[in-house]
Formats: sequence, C-alpha cells, structure tokens
Amino acid sequence: MSDRRKNTLFSGLARAAFASVVAAGLGAFLCAASGLTNNAYADDETVPWSHGISMHGTPALGPDEPFPYANPDAPEGGTLTLGVQGTFNSLNSFIIQGGWTSARGMRERQFGNNIFESLLVRSYAEPFSLYGLLAQKVRMPDSREWIEFELNPQARFSDGSPVTVDDVIFSLEIIEEKGRPPYRNWYAQIKEKIVTAPNRLKLVFENGDNRELPLLIALAPVFSKKHTDAENFDKSTLTPPIASGPYTFKTIEPGRLVVYEKNPDYWAKDLPVKAGFDNFDEIRVEYYRDETTLQESFKKGLIDVLKFGDPVRWATGFDFPAAENGDVIKLEIPRGIPAPTQGIAFNTRREQFSDRKTRKALRMLFDFEWVNRNLYYGLYKRTAGYWDNSELSSIGRPASVREQELLAPFPDAVDPDVMDGTWRPADADGSGRDRKVLRAALKEFSNAGFALKDRKLIHTESGEQLSFEILSKNEDEEKLALAYIRTLGLLGIDASVRSVDPSQFEDRRTRRDFDMVFNTWTASLSPGAEQYGRWSSQAADAEGSFNFVGAKEPVIDALIDEIVAARSREDFIDAVRAFDRILISGAYSVPLYHLPDYWAAHWKRISPPDHHSLYGDELDTWWSTSIN
Repeated sequence: MSDRRKNTLFSGLARAAFASVVAAGLGAFLCAASGLTNNAYADDETVPWSHGISMHGTPALGPDEPFPYANPDAPEGGTLTLGVQGTFNSLNSFIIQGGWTSARGMRERQFGNNIFESLLVRSYAEPFSLYGLLAQKVRMPDSREWIEFELNPQARFSDGSPVTVDDVIFSLEIIEEKGRPPYRNWYAQIKEKIVTAPNRLKLVFENGDNRELPLLIALAPVFSKKHTDAENFDKSTLTPPIASGPYTFKTIEPGRLVVYEKNPDYWAKDLPVKAGFDNFDEIRVEYYRDETTLQESFKKGLIDVLKFGDPVRWATGFDFPAAENGDVIKLEIPRGIPAPTQGIAFNTRREQFSDRKTRKALRMLFDFEWVNRNLYYGLYKRTAGYWDNSELSSIGRPASVREQELLAPFPDAVDPDVMDGTWRPADADGSGRDRKVLRAALKEFSNAGFALKDRKLIHTESGEQLSFEILSKNEDEEKLALAYIRTLGLLGIDASVRSVDPSQFEDRRTRRDFDMVFNTWTASLSPGAEQYGRWSSQAADAEGSFNFVGAKEPVIDALIDEIVAARSREDFIDAVRAFDRILISGAYSVPLYHLPDYWAAHWKRISPPDHHSLYGDELDTWWSTSIN
C-alpha cells in the first residue's frame, strides 16, 4: 500500500467491516483502523456541521437561500453563443501542458463551471464564502488544522455513477502528483486523508497557519476515478472528461469551436445554490484569431454577448444598425472588487532588470495622460497598486502600526513615500515628452549606474546600451508598446516590440522567454494562497507558475504567510496593504490603467439578472428572452 493510501480507511475489508460496527464503537473502530491515537479526534464532536464556511466571519446566506445575483425564476432553454480570442488544443486546464491552451467554459467564474464541480461552490456576492455542492455539509475547527466533508448522496457524474469519497481522494492525489502550480502545491499540504464514514472525508493539515487552505481544497475539481486516465493525466488531451457539472461536451473542434449541451439528468439542478444558474440548453464558445474579427462577429449577431476592455471600441464601436435601434444593449456595472492590475511586467531574471532602481526609472516613463487622451478617449483610470478601488489598497494611506510591525524586519524593502502613502505613478503632462519626468527618470537611471552618451543610455561599467524587447499578442498591446517606446527613445533606450499570436505568447510567457511582457494580475477582496503562485520565491523557478516576473524576496514570502494566516479581517487588511507596498516598491511592472466599471454589450435575445455579483459578469446566470 502506498503512503498516500495508508490514510484512507475504508478500502477492502475495512469498508465492509464498517457496516457491522455499532454507533457506540465508531470512534474506537476508526482510530484502530487508521492507526491514529484518540488525540487525533479530540474535540471533534464539538465542531458543528454547517451548510457553508467563510474565510472571515460567517457566510451571509442560510442553507435554503439562492445566490442573490441569480434569478430563480429565469426561463430555461435556448442557446448562448460566446466568442473568445485565441485557440485551444486541450481539455485539461489543471496541468502544465494544457494550462494555457484548454477549452474555455469547462470551469471558470465568467463562463461557468459547466463541466467540473467541487465539494463546495463560491458565492461571488461575498469576499470569500463557500456553500455545499458535491458536499452537502462541511465542518472545520477554528484552528483550521483539518476540514471534513459529507458528500451529497445524490451527487452523480454525467454517466449516472455516484460521486464517492474515492473519487475525491483520487482527484486530490492526481493533481498533487501531476497537476500544475498552484494546485499541486496546495494539495501537497494535505497530510492525512481519513474516511470517517462511507460518505465522509476528513483532510488533516500539518498546521492551521494557512487559514485559506481548507477553502481552496474545498474548491478542488472532482474527477471520476473510473473515467480518468491517471497514467497520462499530465498530457494534453481532447478526450471529453466525465464529470459532474450541468453540461457535457457536444462538439469539439480544436482551435475553432466547443459546444456544451445541458445534461437533462443533472443531479444538482434543484439545489438552492444552483437556482437561477445553467439556464441555456446549449452553450457555444467560438474562437477568433484576432480582436477585430471577434468584434465584427458580435456586430453581425454571431455572438450574443461580449465583454469590452477597450475604451475606443466602447466609445466608437456602436454605430451599427442593431445598436442604434436598440437590439444591442450596452451594460455598465459598477466594479465591486479591486481593479485588476494591468502592466508591462519585467522579467527580473534578465540582467538589465535585476536592479529595481532601473525598473523604477523605466516605470516613470509611461505617459498615461498622453496614452489615455490620444488612444482611449480619456476613459481609463490610472492604476497605482495591486488592490486599487478597495479597502485593501495602500494608496493614499500611511502604514498602520501593525503594517510597520510586519515590515520592520525588512527596513529597506519599502520606499519612504510608499510607506507614508504619498507615492503615485509619475504624473506626466500628456505631451509625450515631459521634461520634468524625463529628468527625474534620468536621475534614477544614474543611481542605477547609467549615463547618457551620444544619445544612448549606457551602463557605465559594462559600456552596453540599455536595450530590451516587449512581447505583445494583439494590435492593442502593440500600439501601447509603441507609444511607450517613443518615450523611452528620448532617453536613448533601445526598445522594440515583438507581436506573436496568442498561443506563441502564452508559450513564451510560460517558458520565461521574454524581456518585458503584458500581464494582468486579477484581484479580489480575499487574496490568499494564490499569491504564492504569483510572487513567492518557490514559484519563481517553478515551471508553469504565475510568477512571471521572477520575484524572489524573503519579505514577499513572509507577507504572503501573514495574509493566509490572518484570523481577523483587520489583521488581513493590514497584511494585504503591507504586501501592496512591497510590490509597489519592488517595481515589478510598468503600471497601466483600469476601467472604472465592468463593460459588456449583449443582444436583446438574452438577458442578465437585475442584480449582479461583485465581479459583474456571471454569464451562467443569464437566460434567453425568446423562451415562453
């Protein structure tokens, strides 16, 4: 028996023997079968079962309440057609090989968890609360050293087979062994898997320091052990998976189209957490090579709804008949979460970006005012930190006493103006050649060992000109890079842009084959263990991680530990703000801008609910208006 399986009680004779154990002897039987001492179960009975859990505090909803951003009375039927830019060649997004090139819509917040489900499901009306799905009940102690789930006896895969504890254990172990970061890292922190009843699973952690870990485990995708090719799990595949979600695959055309059809026997359709969800009989996701073609297809009515991130298209792209006569509706939803951080990321593994003084100088040379006015109709807001538009942001706030305590062991990690809350991105005058900003940047370059010689910015020791390439994947990024490069040229910096198709872009970004690259760091009101994958020292050299910039700083590792270990919302906010100050001071990217609201447009033949989640775009709660 493998070390992993030693922690699973009910296999073979042990499972059969359980049926004959009387209730009074259950605890002793379990301890004997698992080789655990009675101390392992101390105080277990004092921990109550619940319909949900929350990162901080308690869940907002009762056990029979639907999610507030879904309409339980929404009509069912019809087809939803979505469009995305890019391609796909895999149906497994949980591995390195297919992590960036898998079909959209299998499991994601915006398009829905159409194929894969988890033990609990997240409500996007709250910072981080989870409610029962595959597991009908859950419990964990305040220490968060363990979590226990009771599976819903009605839970079924699409082939009609039941979802079992063995399936859950298999899912956690196969991703720990062959999955990509950060999933692999999370699941590796499970020290014991204990089957406490035929439909109950207790997961024990080394300690409760990572207080988010139980919630992340609760969101693990659950695979069918019987129908999953464990030997080849780490290889891209186009074999449709058997899972428990509301849809199954109808059509798969690699790189072009994927069609999901609703499972009429979907097991969870009557659960409160699914009320108002999964309303379409069919969901089509069509792939386009470029953004322009995608936009034109929407105008022609080939796509039902489209999210907009380009102010130019938002301001000028609705001069076609369907928009003018009201058949196409523009939708602006106030942003309820921190703004995503768009930036041009530095690969600090490259010698020219290893000194943060150089990165800080380069960061100053992006003329936001010129770009926003000349390219984007003045509709963007400037991004400063990593949690703008929320209480988690450090911008405009001096460090609290608790923040100062957290940062005290790292006295040089935060710049003074970032610490006192006065730092802002360089405020150029919009001319594209603001002399004040250019002089300040040149002074910073001087501190980094550079000097202007014959109109070239030369490193005084190496004698080499500062030069690098910016990697982009579409016309909008290329246009923005060229605007930035014009300003860089004023200080003798040799910068260029290379545009590649989306699949090449993701491949090069994953392999760290770039100098600078466009990137977006999504944000939420409950950042946690995902920050390890984005910023930790361990992730810097891990293949397939999200630490594109190569950050390797003890202070970053320490503050992520503080974030995930925070017991109160107050301590959590202080830890995130301190972390924000560290990232800003590290100058890991050239901060760009963000939209003030969530923008989308849709044809009248589909409709969103009256109320929206904090994230704005939960397309699995929309419905067809043509259904009687």
